[in-house]
Amino acid sequence: MSLRYAVVGPGALGGFYGGMLAHSGQEVHFLFNSDYKFVKENGLKVDSIYGDFHLHNVLAYNKAETMPACDVVLVCLKTIRNGLLKNIIPAITHKDSLVILIQNGLGVEEDVSKQFPNLNIAGGLAFICSNKIGPGHIAHLDYGKLNLGVYRMNDPAILQKVCDDFNRAGVPTEYSSDLIKSRWQKLVWNIPFNGMTVVMNATTDQLIQNKDIRQLVYDMMLEVVTAANHCGVALKVDYAHNMIDLTEKMTSYAPSMRLDYDNKRPMEIEYIYSRPVHEAKKAGFDMKKVAMLEKQLRYIQTTY
Repeated sequence: MSLRYAVVGPGALGGFYGGMLAHSGQEVHFLFNSDYKFVKENGLKVDSIYGDFHLHNVLAYNKAETMPACDVVLVCLKTIRNGLLKNIIPAITHKDSLVILIQNGLGVEEDVSKQFPNLNIAGGLAFICSNKIGPGHIAHLDYGKLNLGVYRMNDPAILQKVCDDFNRAGVPTEYSSDLIKSRWQKLVWNIPFNGMTVVMNATTDQLIQNKDIRQLVYDMMLEVVTAANHCGVALKVDYAHNMIDLTEKMTSYAPSMRLDYDNKRPMEIEYIYSRPVHEAKKAGFDMKKVAMLEKQLRYIQTTY
């Protein structure tokens, strides 16, 4: 059985992942905002290390009410825009639909589930370097792996089908048996590099090449690992080593928070910083370095 997909927020992540599914022949409906008219007229272009492609006939919409009900909804919005979901989700789902939150941070599934107590929800962690570089134009620079895990579902088999569809589309995708662990693992990278690229006005390669800043990044990673362990999530110190090694091999990259800062947009501080700090404190551990970075980012955001 083929699944009908919807993509909410087809930017750097949604444009790439939804584009890959559509390019492979899947039925994918895209809910656009500012790019709607451009994509309707010109299509969606993806420059990718997996191979460039151009979707000329995109199933594009600018209102959720005009979209069909879909089996799988990929939410790729920034978490600061999740308030929009209360109107979008009911319009594009049926009673068995699965909503996958491909978003950064900790606690997003919990908060969305409070709005939709009967909704099938999964989480998605994207390990990717990807940017939106123009209207309907995505640049996929490095990596691309997806981890998908169940939060609350009647039939978990559908999530495995989604994993299979992504893998057939050329996106390396794994079914995660522990979604919360996967989220903490992503935070090991996201917490230091998203915030530090803003505070230090640098790209990832510049941070990693400076001996003192590299050590600070590593120390912060260890703090995240320790916080995860206090919260009952078993992470090893080796994971921080692996993230350092991965970043050394990565192309020069400005993460999403740095781009938000450069464009004077709100940054995703709540779920990437505040929620982990809060959860760790409840478990008896103070994330002192991460809390300091959180306060710096909140101050910077007031200076826009």
